[in-house]
This record gives sequence, structure tokens and C-alpha cells, in this order.
Amino acid sequence: MERRTFLRSASVGAGAVALSGTLWQGAAGAAGTTVAATVTGPYGPLRAPDANGVALPEGFRSRVVARSSLPVGDIRWHPAPDGGACYPDGDGWIYVSNSEVPLVGGASAIRFRADGSIDRAYRVLEGTNLNCAGGATPWRTWLSCEEIFRGRVFETDPYGRREAVAHHAMGRFKHEAAACDPDRRVVYLTEDESDGCFYRYTPEVWGDLSDGRLEVLCESAGGGVEWREVPDPTPSVFGRQTRHQVGAARHFDGGEGCHYADGTCWFTTKGDNRVWAYDAERGELSVAYDADSPLDGVDNITGTSAGDLYVAEDGGNMEINVITPDGVVAPVIRLDGHDDSEITGPAFSPDGSRLYFSSQRGTLGDPAGLGGVTFEVSGPFRR
Repeated sequence: MERRTFLRSASVGAGAVALSGTLWQGAAGAAGTTVAATVTGPYGPLRAPDANGVALPEGFRSRVVARSSLPVGDIRWHPAPDGGACYPDGDGWIYVSNSEVPLVGGASAIRFRADGSIDRAYRVLEGTNLNCAGGATPWRTWLSCEEIFRGRVFETDPYGRREAVAHHAMGRFKHEAAACDPDRRVVYLTEDESDGCFYRYTPEVWGDLSDGRLEVLCESAGGGVEWREVPDPTPSVFGRQTRHQVGAARHFDGGEGCHYADGTCWFTTKGDNRVWAYDAERGELSVAYDADSPLDGVDNITGTSAGDLYVAEDGGNMEINVITPDGVVAPVIRLDGHDDSEITGPAFSPDGSRLYFSSQRGTLGDPAGLGGVTFEVSGPFRR
């Protein structure tokens, strides 16, 4: 069966197995099962692009909430918007977004009122480099990750009350995304290198990330995977990089988005266009999606309480695709005229009725990200 037309359930190590985690149990079934990809999802086909250039299913609508370099609230919206997350705030909510530019990257936030109107906007992180993705914590902070050599993880306050803090113990490497696992009290981390690794950080105290143990996912003697401690999480400029410190480390081709739900950490790798599933309960690693269509250019990833995953494309057709628990993979959103951009920062409002995301470089395709556009899509999302 051709790679581009099928979802494939494959283990890493000892042969094909059904996908781990609750999301794919109904879809994969027996060992070695293949599941046909589809282009019509739970919301039906996409309609023609609307006035904002956004193609959506029937019953959904879009609006632009911010444009890079233009005023929103009390600030000018940052260039090259990237990873993001939403947080409840009284009767409203907050969307925080990274800026993937050098030296002045950081992150900004927009606070929405109960009716969806914009209350205010403000900066939550300043003076950092190429802030790409990150992840939300259960205690309602935002982990903003630097995608640079010896990059850092900054814990920021989306409510704008506290100063950001760098957590060097989480490793100095080319960070991409983070996902908190409250069941095992660890944080999973991806690395955007062609031979990058998948990491697990265990803080000494859950809720305080300042000190802890960094481990890397490794091949085990029995053909599976296991965690081994990284000897030096904060190497010097000329020191051995974290991904090369443990000989048995499992390497991945360009780690991107990361999302934890129900015992499974899902993460994407752009070099081979895969979505992976790490079953934290069983300690097993599987390939959840391995095809070229309909989802191409896998990047940021998020999920809903209904068990659906939403994966944004870097390039491809400039779509956000849904992956459902019953094995359907289909576009939910497509941007028209954003051919030289990428979709970033998908995050649902706390009630699940609105999805926020950005086109990092917009229709201009400007490498500096000055044409970035941040959108909101509302409608009958499955919750």
C-alpha cells in the first residue's frame, strides 16, 4: 500500500502494533492494521474561501483578530506569530502567542471579553530569540521555547502579572514545543533538528520547573524505548549537545508540535511528515500518521476533550487537519493566498467554541513575518 494514501500503525522497534493511547484504539484495531485516509471530515467539505481568504465547512465563520505591525489593544502585534495557547480569565479568556524573530522575539497576549470582543493586548515576554512553539502548564503559565542553538525555555505569565523566568534545567538546545503530563508530573519536549530528540523533564516539585531531571528517549535492548538521563542539560557553547550525549538516544527528523492527552503524548516530525504517539502508560512509541495526503507539512498540534487532534501545516495546502478517534483525517480550515507562509499556534478557547491560529508570514510571504495574520474561527466544533 502506498505511503501517501494510507494511515499506518507501526511500532518503533519490534514490528507493527496497534496505535497506543485511547485516541486510535478504535481506528487501528489489530496489529498491522491500515486505515484509509479521507478528505471529508466530521464537518463536511470546505466551502469557497470567505472574505478573509479562509475556507471553512458549513456553519463556521472566521475573523481577523490581529495583524503583525498593526495596533491591537495597546500594542502593535508582533511579527512572525507562532505557537500559542488559551487561558480562562473571569468571564473572558486570553490567547498568548510567540514571536519567531531574533533578538526581540518574546510573546504577546490578547484578552477577550465574554462576547468575544478584544479587551486589551500586552507583552508577556521581551528580548528573547526565535520563540517558536511551547506549551501551556496546568497551573496556567505559558512555556515559550527558543528555537536557536542553546535555546532556553521561558515560563511566562499570560495574565501579565509576573516576570518571565528562564528554566535552564529543562535543557539548552533548539527547543520547539512542550507538553505537560500531569499524571506522571513531567514535561515532554521536542527538538527541531534533523537528528533531534524527544525529551522528558521531571521537576523536583510539580508546579515549580526551576530544578529537575532531563531525560532523553532511547532505544532499549529489547527493541522498545526507555528514558535515560542527559548528563549535561546545559552544555557550554563548545560542549557536546544534549542530543549527542547519550549513545542510545532515539533521533527524530525535525521535532515540531507536542500535545498530551489521556496518557498519550502526540508529537510531529516535519522531515518525514509523521505524527507520533508516545503511550506514557505503557512506555511505547508508535507512528500515528505516516502519509503525504491529506495532511502534508505537519507542524503545531493541539487537541480537544472530544479526542480529536488538530494538526497545522507548514506549507502543504496551508490547512489545519482534524484527526478523529475513528481514523478520519481531513481538512477543517484552509487559507487561500498564503502560499509562502505556515499555519501556527492553533489553540481552542476554554469553552472549545473558537479556534485561534496564525499565518506566520501572511499573503506577503515576508521572511521577517511583518505580514503575519492571527485568526479566530468559531462554529460547531466537537467538544
